[in-house]
Amino acid sequence: MLSKVSLKKGRMDWVIPASAAALLFIGTLAVFSSVGVLPNYERIIRTHLIAMPIALIFFSVAWSLNYQVYQDQWKFVYGLSLAVLAGVLLFGVADKGAKSWYRLPFFSVQPSELARIGLIVALANYLDRRGGRIREFGGSLGAMLIALPFFLLLMKQPDFSAILTTFPVVLAMIFCAGGGVSHIAIILGYAAVSALFPILWTLLSLNPELVRNPLLDFFHGLSSFGWDTLIFVAGVAVLAWAAWFLSVKLYSNISGVFFTGAALVIILGFFSGMMVKNQMKEYQQKRLEVFLSPESDPRGAGYNVIQARIAMGSGGVLGKGVFSGTQSRLGFVPERHTDFILAVIGEEMGFIGTGFVMTLYLMLLYRLRCVAQLARDRFGYLLCCGIFSLYLVYFLINFGMLLGFAPVAGVPLPLLSYGGSNMVATFFALGVAESVYSRRYAFV
Repeated sequence: MLSKVSLKKGRMDWVIPASAAALLFIGTLAVFSSVGVLPNYERIIRTHLIAMPIALIFFSVAWSLNYQVYQDQWKFVYGLSLAVLAGVLLFGVADKGAKSWYRLPFFSVQPSELARIGLIVALANYLDRRGGRIREFGGSLGAMLIALPFFLLLMKQPDFSAILTTFPVVLAMIFCAGGGVSHIAIILGYAAVSALFPILWTLLSLNPELVRNPLLDFFHGLSSFGWDTLIFVAGVAVLAWAAWFLSVKLYSNISGVFFTGAALVIILGFFSGMMVKNQMKEYQQKRLEVFLSPESDPRGAGYNVIQARIAMGSGGVLGKGVFSGTQSRLGFVPERHTDFILAVIGEEMGFIGTGFVMTLYLMLLYRLRCVAQLARDRFGYLLCCGIFSLYLVYFLINFGMLLGFAPVAGVPLPLLSYGGSNMVATFFALGVAESVYSRRYAFV
């Protein structure tokens, strides 16, 4: 009796598609309102409308397929994800200095959106098969090695926005799989050092008077490879040895591996930070400068953030009404249909509309978390953890941009921002989660 009842009902968690549909409806209104004065608005609207049925088809196919087929074919999924990312470097078109798009007859495709789902599949398979051994550092390192080709290909484009949204997902999946907190802290420390150096170099560029200090001038020179770089690396190694020697003299129980690991994290993070700094395009460098000092260029790169905040604040509690926003419709907010779609919603729908959007997102994330807990196997659980983490990162970055807690990263807000590739990838990911939910019982 239980088998018949379970097979008959509960094949879909209706909260997920309902929340997604409501967000898509609000986002469509905001996109149509924000692009009304753009010269290419007809192409944007046409692409948006074409993407909707395609996204629905991807959702239906992903829901209908048994999610376990992705584990059986994980090598193909992973290989295809890397292939499309490598192919865009050869056959893609450049936009704003980044070669991230395939140009098709009627629309363009950004392969990193779907490739990111492929990476989640590969990681879920690896972490599932690793089992209890994930608690060893080799397990966490193996997951990072699987993601490494993905990050390198994104850096070659360069598409730092995709790296920014994907790296936390990898860490979250390792944590959910049972990876050691200390191991995750080491990886996170490496990432923090890699980000810290470009930030500090940018701060020195914004405050050239500080470079008069010989020590800061030396540090500023480290952004380019030279004798200063070798001196810095040697200095880190000597300091690590000195710290270990002192700990031995003090009869400390701290292993020498700790000091060696700390030195490697700093040195490898330094070289990664140097590579990131040298790979950054001018507009990406400007975005970092604006994050650190929005008022440093109020008529240039800082204009976006300032105008977006003005638009959000001008909406008040109830907003100015749909299709009635002045800051957005008159073009004061650049990239308003993509990066700053929340500014349009805040101006036209007010605090209540923004709060409703936030509630829908939190509801969607909560249901994804529930589906992960209901999964019949570890692979399905990890798949949902990856999908949950991805959209949590999107949510935090977009709201953080407007609040000044995160740099302007060119990251769309799924289901709200304009972007056919992101919409299709989002519905495909939600369809995979629904497939996990519909097969949560062993006999389904």
